[in-house]
Amino acid sequence: MKVAIIQPSYIPWRGYFHQIQKADLFVFYDDVQYDKHGWRNRNRIKTANGPVWLTIPASSKGNVVNKTLINQIEIAWDSPWNVKHWATIKQAYGKTPHFAEYGPLLERFLNQRPAKLADFTVELTIELARALGLQTRFVRSSELGVSGDRMERLMATLRAVGATHYISGPSAQGYLDEARLRDAGISLEYMVYDYPEYKQLYPPYDPQVSVIDLLFMEGPRAQELIWPNR
Repeated sequence: MKVAIIQPSYIPWRGYFHQIQKADLFVFYDDVQYDKHGWRNRNRIKTANGPVWLTIPASSKGNVVNKTLINQIEIAWDSPWNVKHWATIKQAYGKTPHFAEYGPLLERFLNQRPAKLADFTVELTIELARALGLQTRFVRSSELGVSGDRMERLMATLRAVGATHYISGPSAQGYLDEARLRDAGISLEYMVYDYPEYKQLYPPYDPQVSVIDLLFMEGPRAQELIWPNR
């Protein structure tokens, strides 16, 4: 069983979906501490005026944003951020070759008003994965009932889902106990993020943008630009 485990993010970049593609089971790590300045509630797109952040406002009552688990973070609905996101996306990508194919998916999600951030980002990511043709199974770590510190929680999660092969991002090399994985009979693979360029609407080329940029520009060919011959 090939397993990948990543925190849920808002409209992630293509490397996130490559990791999903490699896995038989993808675990959304949603019961770990929310990182306020990470990718949990934001991502970048390209516009005529350069890269723009799309950020979902998270509730900041008390110290909730600094201390709460990802799956407990609430979306702040005191401003129409969803309307602004859709207007920005439509303005930036309305003339792309495949906007008519994928725009309605985003519009549908952005017309919803979920209370919890993870409920929104997890379901949107799954829909984008399906749009990319992926049939990977998904589960949220909060459904598995595991606990412990960083490495112990990881091992417990892998045991809970019957993993035999763990697919990790390269940044984890600094803390992963590879011997512990080997002793548990779990092989380890680090992701290599090496992707070809594609035509973008607003040069120069920027590889660090949301996957929607790729989908709008390349449509079904997006798969070839994430996992060609893999």
